Amino acid sequence: MVKLLIIADDFTGALDTGVQFAARGAAPVVVTDLNYDFRSIEKTVEVLVMVAETRHVQPQEAYDIVYSIVHRAFQAGIAYIYKKTDSALRGNIGSELMALMDATGIDTIPFLPAFPKLGRVTREGIHYVDGVPVDQSVFGQDPFEPILDSAVADILGQQTNVPVLIHPRKEEHKISNAGIQVFDAETDEDLKHIGMELGLDRLRFCAGCAGFAAVLADMLNLKGPAPKIPKLEDTLFIACGSVNPVTISQMKAAQEHGFPHVNLNPVQKLEGRWADSKAAVGCVRQWLAQAYAKKCFILDVNDPEGCEDTDIYAREHNLTTEQLRVQISNNLAALIKRMLDDGLNATLLCTGGDTLMAIMQAVGISELTPICEMATGVVLTEFIYKDKTYHIISKSGGFGDQDLLIKLAEKIS
Repeated sequence: MVKLLIIADDFTGALDTGVQFAARGAAPVVVTDLNYDFRSIEKTVEVLVMVAETRHVQPQEAYDIVYSIVHRAFQAGIAYIYKKTDSALRGNIGSELMALMDATGIDTIPFLPAFPKLGRVTREGIHYVDGVPVDQSVFGQDPFEPILDSAVADILGQQTNVPVLIHPRKEEHKISNAGIQVFDAETDEDLKHIGMELGLDRLRFCAGCAGFAAVLADMLNLKGPAPKIPKLEDTLFIACGSVNPVTISQMKAAQEHGFPHVNLNPVQKLEGRWADSKAAVGCVRQWLAQAYAKKCFILDVNDPEGCEDTDIYAREHNLTTEQLRVQISNNLAALIKRMLDDGLNATLLCTGGDTLMAIMQAVGISELTPICEMATGVVLTEFIYKDKTYHIISKSGGFGDQDLLIKLAEKIS
């Protein structure tokens, strides 16, 4: 029976949290069906991760989705619920934490937003990324939804009037007043210490990112046989749907290292029927030939440096930022589906949760199995499509060192 339900607001976040349990042998299942029947799951599954896809919706819609999921899970008798939040505090965190509290009837919830292994720490209620306040980091430059504040209480307060209480790092971690309890943490040891002081009774319903999920996995003693690492196809095909500067620098480093790199033009990434055209068939054939010859390839939705073709196209066609985001993801997914339909012989790497969700929807896959981390926050997952097992590596756009893509290609070769 499911002991723990994790609700994530995007796909890559679901996987980088679920894999914390896979590493301990707990064999989590990741699902995308919001109406999933909690009573129908196999008895051997103890950890279920649900992709709610609420990051880009309006706050009220996010509240309604999370409330419905939590209410049904609560009624089904699931003992622990973890609201996975973005490690850079993007999305509808205030609305979603309030929904969890309302659906369960609780008046207090611990929230631990830090992910120290990736440089995300909380100090005196301020959230930092790589040593700078999050609104001054690359996440403050997000073209779709930039982070405009670094104070956790202020970010939450934009969407909820539930009191927010900050717990400094050095104090004894006791909860005496109702509200959202934000805990400072700068190291993995901080997270473990807070978890042990709070105890499982206080953590039945809690929130945070993959950092504290690892602590929760140990506290719940969810263990099993170590996951078996499969043999991967030795060609790395990278589908980049992220505009994050971290990913862009990783692709630049890979290109300088010899990776073939193609930037999709506006027609290829924004015109809905292009993936079905004769031109697309020829491009895909050419791209795959390069990928198999070089054992690596990057298909990139970003314009080349200094080029503004996508902005010009968007203005000429009166496309909103949201329409751009959705159409680009859908077109990239359609191209990947074409490759999978032809029996792609490569390990896929997908950057960005929107892109990963679009690919899974394009091929009709609603359930995945995370296997292991290839690097911190970089998750190897498998799925079955047309009776063939495929492996896909996923990462959030802001994760990883500059040479990450190079190292991953070397690791699977």
